[in-house]
Amino acid sequence: MQGLVLRLARENPTWGYRRIVGELRGLGITLSASSVRSILIRRGLPPAAQRGSASWRRFLRQQEATMLACDFLTVETVWLTRIYVLFFVSLERRRVEFVASTANPNGDWVAQQARNLLMLLDDRKQSFRFLLHDHDSKFGGGFDQILRSEGMTIVRTPVRAPNANAYAERWVGTLRRECLDRILIVNRRQLEHVLRVYTAHYNRHRPHRSLSLQPPDESASAAARAPAGRIRKHELLGGLINEYEAAA
Repeated sequence: MQGLVLRLARENPTWGYRRIVGELRGLGITLSASSVRSILIRRGLPPAAQRGSASWRRFLRQQEATMLACDFLTVETVWLTRIYVLFFVSLERRRVEFVASTANPNGDWVAQQARNLLMLLDDRKQSFRFLLHDHDSKFGGGFDQILRSEGMTIVRTPVRAPNANAYAERWVGTLRRECLDRILIVNRRQLEHVLRVYTAHYNRHRPHRSLSLQPPDESASAAARAPAGRIRKHELLGGLINEYEAAA
């Protein structure tokens, strides 16, 4: 009996004591709300209001195969010009799907990037049902409408909760630590080259702990299983990043 109560509470974090009692009654089991409460307290499970706070993570895990996350990051050039970078990450494989930059991220530009993303996904025969982003005003204009018109559901993160978009935040941190914080950016053209090179490295070569130390690109992951012989180093961005592969 206790095991079933705990199972219902863990699998349905928004269910309160009376909701669990009702579900049990439908299964032919009679138990009071106070008894359910006592069982959950003894096993350290909080009330539904607190258990429900974990439902965001549960939602992301359930939908990650069909979900994209996007966000902006900013880069300062040596001439103190601020450049805005818009990027999209697929949650299941942590793959960076699309990156674009501009010094003026107005509504028209952001909307055009939505169109560019959709064309790219169509070329790759990829489809996503959800797009996760915050309440940044730069996502105004036609950005959301364009994506909704293709059947994509927009999911906005809670206000002042950057961890709700942790996949995007993690990529920003990795990009800065491994690349942007170690190189001087002169202009947008150079930045786009750096982003293009690093994104390819990130997707095709860099191992990820959440993917059993495989890169996000599954085809690259399969190729990397070849037996190692003589090891060859390939320098990227002037040696800022090194890749290693077995020589033929």
